[in-house]
Amino acid sequence: MAIEERDSVTGRETTGHEWNGIKELDTPIPRGVLMFLIVTHIWAIAWWFFVPAWPLGTTYTKGLLGVDQKTTVEAQIVAAREERAAITRRLESEPYDTILADEQLMTVVRGAGRQLFGDNCAACHGTDGRGRAGYPDLTDDDWLWGGGPELIEQTMRVGINSRHSDSRIAMMPAFGRDGMLEREQVRNVATYVYSLSNPDYSTEQNVATIEAGREVFAANCASCHGDNAAGNRDMGAPNLTDDRWVYGGDLQTIINSVHGGREGHMPTWDERLTTTDMRTLALYVHDLGRRQP
Repeated sequence: MAIEERDSVTGRETTGHEWNGIKELDTPIPRGVLMFLIVTHIWAIAWWFFVPAWPLGTTYTKGLLGVDQKTTVEAQIVAAREERAAITRRLESEPYDTILADEQLMTVVRGAGRQLFGDNCAACHGTDGRGRAGYPDLTDDDWLWGGGPELIEQTMRVGINSRHSDSRIAMMPAFGRDGMLEREQVRNVATYVYSLSNPDYSTEQNVATIEAGREVFAANCASCHGDNAAGNRDMGAPNLTDDRWVYGGDLQTIINSVHGGREGHMPTWDERLTTTDMRTLALYVHDLGRRQP
């Protein structure tokens, strides 16, 4: 017969196991732990009957609660499609002003538009729409053909210098390279244009060059950019009096533009994007400018 040994401090029996002089007490499992284990086992067994659980060849036990995750997800997908269809109908048919005034719908536009912009436009205009050299900033209010949603949609639909039959045409002649202006005339008119957005450059040393450039501008550039150089959105001619430039506004870059000309390009999206996508993008791009401080 084994001799029971009790701990001299607690009075509990030991298990007979000893490690490095430390003896293990034969302490019973706490009642709370036992109750927890019993309840969880009962719950697990009951749950087998309440929800789908056991495979039965080609089917499975359906459960007393009638819960079916497959049908639940399918119902959620159908509901999401119906909701999306309603939004799509509104985006396709409602006037832009109505959509812009609906903040709830614009929240959808900003989410979907951001993804569409990232997939189709960010490669040129940047993820933030601020553009870079050769690609316009879409967050300001300086537009070649106008920044209303209707005009933005039209630009996306037909493109710029694209293969679309109604493409917008934008081309600045190479005045220097093609011999339309002499080298001195190119520098004079570039100096004049530079002075329009940099008034401090109009000094006594430069006044003669600027005046000569003004005459060259009136004879060769005003027909597109206007007599006041404020641009012409009907022709896609940019405003030359502000500090917003597609290719750069420093004097040397302006000289390069006058000498070699410029011809931007934007693809036509009418065969790549749906009407809903283009209207969403037009609203998103227009909204970029509205949200700038």
